[in-house]
Amino acid sequence: MTVKVGINGYGTVGKRIADAVSQQDDMEVIGVAKRSPTYEAEMAAEKGYPFYAASDKYMDDFEKKNIPVEGMLEDLLEKADIIVDGTPKKAGYKPIYEKAGVKALWQGGEDHELTGLSFNSMANYDEAYGADYLRVVSCNTTGLLRTLYPLHQKVGIDNCKAVMVRRGADPWDTSRGPINSIDPVLNIPSHHGPDVKSVVPEIDIQTTAVKVPSTIMHLHSVIVELEKEVDTQKVIDIWDETPRIKFFEASQGVKSTAMVMEWAKDRNNLRGDINEIAVWKDAVKVEGSTLYYYQAIHQESDIVPENIDAIRAMCKVEKDNEKSIQMTNDAMGIE
Repeated sequence: MTVKVGINGYGTVGKRIADAVSQQDDMEVIGVAKRSPTYEAEMAAEKGYPFYAASDKYMDDFEKKNIPVEGMLEDLLEKADIIVDGTPKKAGYKPIYEKAGVKALWQGGEDHELTGLSFNSMANYDEAYGADYLRVVSCNTTGLLRTLYPLHQKVGIDNCKAVMVRRGADPWDTSRGPINSIDPVLNIPSHHGPDVKSVVPEIDIQTTAVKVPSTIMHLHSVIVELEKEVDTQKVIDIWDETPRIKFFEASQGVKSTAMVMEWAKDRNNLRGDINEIAVWKDAVKVEGSTLYYYQAIHQESDIVPENIDAIRAMCKVEKDNEKSIQMTNDAMGIE
């Protein structure tokens, strides 16, 4: 079975998911939709993605820029098995998807209540199997689940406290940055802890967040109270066996988020992305039953493979999450 995937919203997330879908053997992009004729719309057409207008407001502008329009969003929905929504949060497309009778998945900017099902490939793939609607949790929540869930499974977690050191804005977003400030997020706890619990309610976690004048990655400082005493090597071994976690060390010259991103560029990753969660191996430490570690999150790309796995689960292409994760990783070159 080849899943026919439509993308509504061809921006930071949508274009990455479209390219990832194109790398898979069991799914294809049958069209992308966007409201306005930005350079990204032009590039979608250049890549051969059938283009649909999400609004008729800019139809004349699409024609002026020689962007061939196949039809409206509603026409795309008629052809798609599933729609990936990459539009700005609270854009309000769910009634349109419901009317069309098409499966849909959203990103972490939306509230859990929109779908009642929040997704992580390792933690609750079975719940997503055959689902009509779900949301892939945010980049930070995805990062927390990647490292916490295997510990929850294999050691047990009494409690977790984590500080999200957040980038001020995405690199392209000059309307929100740069900032010459360190801004505490005054909503305590931050949304990330409850978001983790929306996927794995058993994990007791509290989070806070701070915004800093950087655009390239988020960084987490995490302290975990484990259910039993283990040595540091045990934790490292667990993560070494966990997909989509990449170890870095200061001895490699990787002492910062900037160097993590430089590694991704030197590896010739598409767009310089890093879909894995970066963990500093030489800063992982267990004292008794207390674990300390740092990890870095590339906010633009870590959720992309989760979207691919979600498509497989929702469309019943692959029932086993480990097989889906491996298929996605192999196709995308993820370690």
